[in-house]
Amino acid sequence: MNQIDLKFAMLLNEIRNLSKEELYHQIRSSFEKIDDVTKKNTMKFFNQFLYWGSMDIENNNYEEIELKVKELKERVDDFEELYLNLEDYRSKKLLYGVLNNWVHYDFNTLSEVIEKCYDDYFDLDLIPSCNNEIFVDLGAYTGDSTISFLRNYGDSYKKIYAYEITPETYQVLVSNLKDYPNVVCYLKGVGDKKGSISVINSGVDASANTVLISTDGMIPMVTLDEDIGEAITIIKADIEGFEQEALKGAINHIKNDHPKLLISVYHKNEDLWKIPKMIKEIDPTYKFYLRYHGGNVYPTEITLIAL
Repeated sequence: MNQIDLKFAMLLNEIRNLSKEELYHQIRSSFEKIDDVTKKNTMKFFNQFLYWGSMDIENNNYEEIELKVKELKERVDDFEELYLNLEDYRSKKLLYGVLNNWVHYDFNTLSEVIEKCYDDYFDLDLIPSCNNEIFVDLGAYTGDSTISFLRNYGDSYKKIYAYEITPETYQVLVSNLKDYPNVVCYLKGVGDKKGSISVINSGVDASANTVLISTDGMIPMVTLDEDIGEAITIIKADIEGFEQEALKGAINHIKNDHPKLLISVYHKNEDLWKIPKMIKEIDPTYKFYLRYHGGNVYPTEITLIAL
């Protein structure tokens, strides 16, 4: 056993041996020890995005901590299973760093696992080359991930499908990608069933806009299984908490085409363990890696690479 294995085992033992109330007070105590500026900025961040719960210490609102405690206590075995299923120690150390941040507000380990070599999604140690690919970009935003794909792998792709839900951003996406051949841009949401959605402005950044499923929504929602008839070789998904639904709507592509999956797993606390488990249930041959492009205060921008 190495030190990463040992530290992770010790952390899980700590989580298992504390009651929910004890774990809550442990996390709350860790939060209260950080400096006031970081504390204030962290609360502002939680309350802007509300992915992980709100926090307002002046009004004794610690929902964010309560939700983390619930996830850690109820799913500790799933986190252990994920650790055992990760293929390299970069991934294992990252998972340790995330959970240790959740419990102790540890900034040091997160600093050590920030990816400084490769772009988001495109780790050349894991995916060294791409040829004749059909790349699906879910949450294409202004085309930044697609352009990163082209910058890393060149123009030897077969086709690119880019999906975006925000009309204003979609226009920028089309403009940014108009000179690239065989790129199709769609103003559509992607989920587990056909329907329509309304876009909810985050008030922070168009890339963080979320969706409301509604019968009178202005934006169509589709599934990848129904919307794309040809084999898919890569799926990237960063769709603000809708990643699980998108995977459910792509089960046939995953089973039949075995695409490389580059999935954001931080918009919900459960995404970190649940999305790998979902993929494993669809196709048990996938191997899992985690990469991190966030900051050192709170773990966001976590990508699951499933190959």
